[in-house]
Amino acid sequence: MAGAVVGVALTVALLGSLGAFFSASKAAMTAQAVKGVSVDWQVQLSAGAQPVRALRQIAGAPGVDVAAPVGYGDATSFTTKTGGSVQTTGAGKVLGLPSGYASKFPGEIRSLVGASSGVLLAQQTAANLQAAVGSRVTIHRPGLAPTEVKVAGIVDLPAADSMFQTVGAPPGSGLTAPPDNVALVPLPMWHRLYDSVARADAAAVQQQVHVRLARSLPADPGAAFAQVTGRALNLEARLAGHGIVGNNLGAQLDAARGDAVYAQLLFMFLGLPGVVLAALLTIAVAGAGRDRRRREQALLRLRGATSGRVLGLAAAEASLVAAAGCALGVVGAVLAGRLALGASGFGATNAQAIVWVLAACVAGTALAFASILLPALRDARFFSVKASQADIAKVRSPLWQRVYLDFVLLACSGLVFWKAVKSGYQVVLAPEGVPTISVDYFTLAAPLMLWIGAALLAWRLADFSLHRGRRVVRAANRPFAGGLSSVVASSMSRQRLLLTKGLVIVAVTASFAVSTSVFNATYAAQSKVDAQLTNGADVTATTSASSGLAPSLAGAVARLPGVSADQPMQHRFAYVGPDLQDLYGINPSTIEQATPMSDAFFGNGSATQTLQTLRNNPKGVLVSDETVKDFQLKLGDTLRLRMQFARDHKYHVVPFQFVGVVREFPTAPHDSFIVANASYVGRQTGSSAAQTLLVRTNGSPTQVAAGVRGLLGRGSGATVTDLNHQLHLTLTGLTTLDLTGLTRLELAFAVFFAAAATGLVLALGFRERGRNFAVLSALGAKRRHLASFVWSEAVFVTVGGAALGALTGWGISYVLVKILTGVFDPPPTHLFVPWLYLSIVVAAAVGAVLAAGTSTISATRRSAARLLRDF
Repeated sequence: MAGAVVGVALTVALLGSLGAFFSASKAAMTAQAVKGVSVDWQVQLSAGAQPVRALRQIAGAPGVDVAAPVGYGDATSFTTKTGGSVQTTGAGKVLGLPSGYASKFPGEIRSLVGASSGVLLAQQTAANLQAAVGSRVTIHRPGLAPTEVKVAGIVDLPAADSMFQTVGAPPGSGLTAPPDNVALVPLPMWHRLYDSVARADAAAVQQQVHVRLARSLPADPGAAFAQVTGRALNLEARLAGHGIVGNNLGAQLDAARGDAVYAQLLFMFLGLPGVVLAALLTIAVAGAGRDRRRREQALLRLRGATSGRVLGLAAAEASLVAAAGCALGVVGAVLAGRLALGASGFGATNAQAIVWVLAACVAGTALAFASILLPALRDARFFSVKASQADIAKVRSPLWQRVYLDFVLLACSGLVFWKAVKSGYQVVLAPEGVPTISVDYFTLAAPLMLWIGAALLAWRLADFSLHRGRRVVRAANRPFAGGLSSVVASSMSRQRLLLTKGLVIVAVTASFAVSTSVFNATYAAQSKVDAQLTNGADVTATTSASSGLAPSLAGAVARLPGVSADQPMQHRFAYVGPDLQDLYGINPSTIEQATPMSDAFFGNGSATQTLQTLRNNPKGVLVSDETVKDFQLKLGDTLRLRMQFARDHKYHVVPFQFVGVVREFPTAPHDSFIVANASYVGRQTGSSAAQTLLVRTNGSPTQVAAGVRGLLGRGSGATVTDLNHQLHLTLTGLTTLDLTGLTRLELAFAVFFAAAATGLVLALGFRERGRNFAVLSALGAKRRHLASFVWSEAVFVTVGGAALGALTGWGISYVLVKILTGVFDPPPTHLFVPWLYLSIVVAAAVGAVLAAGTSTISATRRSAARLLRDF
């Protein structure tokens, strides 16, 4: 009963803690999605709309917290006079913002220099015009005379992509780059400047209403997405064709829905096997006392107990096990939350935690009754004459063995896995540059069938070796049994059902520990690689200004303590046909000094060869697989890109030669991008300015990043990120899950499972065979003779189960990583094995086996008469 209580407690603790953790993770996904959006809706008003009336309707819509009108006006160019020279930019936008816009929508505008209100210039525009606070800028409007304004401040627009999006653009129309030149003016001034333009050229003027919604959204991202999308459609119906909603918040929540799907995958792959294992342990432990329970029930029946009374006692036993197991499980879940996840509530709300704990208790109670009461119901037939005759009849092999279900499952698993790999199945896709999750649940059958099939195969092998392979068992037992090896082998053969169950439990436990730990170790290692790839290097400084970072910055950074190398990199934009893509200009000879170049980054699988090819061809360019496919490119083709030139800030054609395929690159987006020689890009565009500086450190990236910020100064507008910060973002990015706590939780339970599956199962098995040991003692067997039986069985169950389980766990890890390969960016080149953790698991299992065997042998010190009386 104590063993059954432990099994139920493990089930309740693991299921409750995992459920609360993932429920809290969904709430965190929603919170993070909401937090990352400043303007939830951008309502584009049609030409015939009445702005005042539309604003009133929008402000009164359900869920709207803030609504502010914003004007968009075209500018053919901006001009300023600086030091006797005239600086002119290309086309741009003039935004009219109401008073207090920055405070109503925090995160949209970041003040850099000067005032935060009045006429403001975007950082890149100020750099293009060489303008500063107090400069006078001339705005050239379409169809009207130019007008002059005085600059009050310089700002950064972190959300420029969404601020200047094309509202209502059809899906798949491609991304629209934000304008290079932007001026922000107070809304009354904007109306004075552009109301006349609207009458002359309606297409040059647009009016929007920016909306911030109340944050009373459901915790589940899917439900929150449905609510926000429904409200947006309701508002469009209210406006009756006079407005289209650009649903920024809905887009973020839609991505979070995909994250929730991935969280469910993690729950399925990493959590449920542990819950199933805990249930199997409970059933095995309860089943280990079935023979003793049958004898006691037979004695009760001889003394007049009815079947109802016997079943009532079994129900009382199940109730006691359920109550004690659930109580211990709840305590264990709370402790697991504090030790592994940092909080007893796991970050979930009280209601979420209570729901999951109650669900876990219901599952634990059902498990207790299923493992104790159901066998009692089946045993009720044991007392009939027919049942007794059936019990002594020849036992046939189970049906699954006769139909070779284990081999069928393994073959089906291999077939599903082969099909998924051959078809190039990816969990994470990026159509049109937007990462989404596409789950083919049929592929998930591969690891499931592998796990079940391997467990059944372990049963078949163990049963066959004990029944048909006595010679092998006898030879394996000789180091422990000596001259009794033949007798021990015969005894193990008669006990093969019990020993086979123990070996399978150990194998399943080992496969869970190995697969979970290897997958988590691989995930953690690739998260660091992903963080390095996303951040670009250990420390990265970036600016959006076309003038780039100061040329002297690289030399100054190289002299900072903890810096081993740094390399500048251009980040421009280029049009491939109608498609605007990021372009990175590098020095192929030195780029590896600052950041690692993996073979997985390039289509030919060789970083060295690809960089050498790019270096040998000044006009060479590397493009993505998607671009090669869309434009039907072949190696050596001339690729004419449109790039912005420094002299007039307009886009002109620059010829390149296609020399290779690039799939990943430091700081590059997930969608299409281009890599070229920085020297060639500088000569063609008239500017060799670098917008990114990659820094490799031999010390703390965080400290080096602080030093780089100090060199840049507060008003530079540049952003500095480090690997440690990016690693945290990576672990909470796609999945919004930090697997560190989850890993600690599952691996801790795996250690308990390993100890229980070896020590507890063996101890209960030895206890059930206590009568045999007592008979042997009565016949004159010495302690060393009994030890031969104990250690031979222990080694067979533990070593055999561990070997088969380790092999299965490795296979499951490999299949999981391959199926979830899209989660890893780039995919891992090999699996990572946490040797220290696996050593701890092995130590726990060996310790439990030694404890079980030693206690069993110690119990034989009592007199034979007492042993026989006890059994």
